[in-house]
Amino acid sequence: MSYLGVGVSPGNVPVYHGTNLKVIDRRVRVAELVLRCLICGLSVLAALLVGTDTQIKEIFTIQKKARFTDMKALVFLVAANGITAAYSLVQGVRCVVGMVRGTILFSKPLALVFFSGDQALAYLNVAAVGAAAQSAAFAKLGQTKLQWMVICNMYGKFCNQIGEGIAVSLLVSICMVGLSCISAFGLFRLYGSNKAKNNSGW
Repeated sequence: MSYLGVGVSPGNVPVYHGTNLKVIDRRVRVAELVLRCLICGLSVLAALLVGTDTQIKEIFTIQKKARFTDMKALVFLVAANGITAAYSLVQGVRCVVGMVRGTILFSKPLALVFFSGDQALAYLNVAAVGAAAQSAAFAKLGQTKLQWMVICNMYGKFCNQIGEGIAVSLLVSICMVGLSCISAFGLFRLYGSNKAKNNSGW
């Protein structure tokens, strides 16, 4: 085939996909780092909001103290946020080191490990938020059929801070879902590149 009298063979056609892939990869890595830092900070905030929340109520000279350990769902929420914060911190350091060195993840096993870890934590956070939200609904609205009283009428400050912690945890869950999508992109891109190589005959 000839363009303007110049012969061009399939072997020397200029291809510019490499530059575009580098730009996309750089943006994906920056987005991943931002999300991991955001998740780490929000997880610590959520754990502190729920874990440090207490309120003392005096009923007929008897003091009753409300703590997050009184509800197992809140204990689960604090534990999930603590695990997520630690995991995100380690992964954030890994992202920073990779960006400083200029290395790109080409290892399928490592990409699969990161993808699996992000997926597991995304499910863990969604489950923890769901359980805590259900318990908070019982505390706020009560359950007359089971004769469960409305706890938040007595412990208003405690319930408000717990609600703030659950709201922050919900943001963590949303960010983890987004991060899982980025991990999936990084993993499936490796398989896609191998497929393209096989189809080209190299």
